[in-house]
Amino acid sequence: MSDLKAQFEQAAQEVQQLPKRPGNDVLLRLYALYKQGSLGDVSGSRPGILDMQGRMKYDAWAKLKGVNEEQAMQDYITLVEQLKAGG
Repeated sequence: MSDLKAQFEQAAQEVQQLPKRPGNDVLLRLYALYKQGSLGDVSGSRPGILDMQGRMKYDAWAKLKGVNEEQAMQDYITLVEQLKAGG
């Protein structure tokens, strides 16, 4: 396993232990970066109008289309570090 992948998985565990829950915008960013880093570009169809949370997640992930997985992992790790530092 690459060092970046190990750091990414560690950050994914650490985000669950944050002392304060991030705001919704940050949570969506975390979700999108995690999905892009682990699965690549968004796939499937956009959820229907009645699934607002699903649509927001899908849209956040779709905004990262074309970002390579390594960059998404690095951005995720950086964001988690900022959140751990209280930023």
